[in-house]
Amino acid sequence: MTSRQYLIRDLLVLFGLTGWALALPGFASEFAVSMALTCLMYIALSSSWALFCGTTRYLSLATSAFFGIGAYTSAILLEQLSWVQAIAMGSLIAAAVAVVMGAAVLHLRGTYFAVLTFGMTELIRHAISYFEKSVTGTVGRVLMVVPDRDTIYLTVLALAVITVALSITIRRTRFGLAMLGIGADEQRAQTLGVNTRWVKVAGFALTAAVAGAVGAAMSVRWTYIDPHTVFNPFIGFQTVLIALIGGAATLWGPLIAAIVFSVLAETLRLQVPQIYMMSLGLLLILSVLYLPGGLASLRTETFRGWRDGAKAWWTETRDDWSGETKRRKQLDKSLRERRDVF
Repeated sequence: MTSRQYLIRDLLVLFGLTGWALALPGFASEFAVSMALTCLMYIALSSSWALFCGTTRYLSLATSAFFGIGAYTSAILLEQLSWVQAIAMGSLIAAAVAVVMGAAVLHLRGTYFAVLTFGMTELIRHAISYFEKSVTGTVGRVLMVVPDRDTIYLTVLALAVITVALSITIRRTRFGLAMLGIGADEQRAQTLGVNTRWVKVAGFALTAAVAGAVGAAMSVRWTYIDPHTVFNPFIGFQTVLIALIGGAATLWGPLIAAIVFSVLAETLRLQVPQIYMMSLGLLLILSVLYLPGGLASLRTETFRGWRDGAKAWWTETRDDWSGETKRRKQLDKSLRERRDVF
């Protein structure tokens, strides 16, 4: 298939999924719509994270910081601004914070970058908590203006669709190719004329803008928010897990994994939270060991390879139990001794 054919295929898939999601509130139960809302939230977060971190290989743990900034911005400004304006402000402020943060830490890589982004997330959370305790005298905010369910759902759906569409488009532009070049070899990309510092900051800000918009839209899902809720590190960790298990370097991997994780979250987390956390860890371990490309890399050849590997393992184990392996080793040893004699 040519690049144009791939583009048409991706747009058709996105169009079909969007149509199905638009029709869902008309026939589904409240529980199903709530689960779909969570799914759409993580589709937007993980797709935007994978767009930057999956291509440049910079492991960012700051998603919860941008999500919380957007949520607090919406909670503060929603009484003065319209719904769309509040979401836009949350996105812009999160992007501005990302530009400052990125300019300070994007010269680092690996664990240093990951630890610093997580540390800055905690710094922002504690700073907001201290400000509220010292200035307002309370921690958290009550949301007095809350849109109806369908408005929230359609807004988050629009953000998810826009994020996936941006991912489809940007991956085919020079900006997307520059991020891929940084992930492959940053020094070589810089030698070839890529302004790596600008590309990294712009990509980081784009991820933050999406997370801020999603946080602003999802904040009204709760009637009361506080720093512990909207700056919860689990939001950032789960976003990273979804992208990695789905395939951070792929387009549809985060979307597939977001659906799987949303079903697991709604069915297991409230009833048996320990099993839910164990499931997350097990999926990550299996993905790293047997599916490094993520769920999106599953092909018929993958299952055949697993089948052949399982058969080989079972044959070896059966020979060990029956003593066949030991007899084979003794026979090989005796044959070598005879060759040495003659």
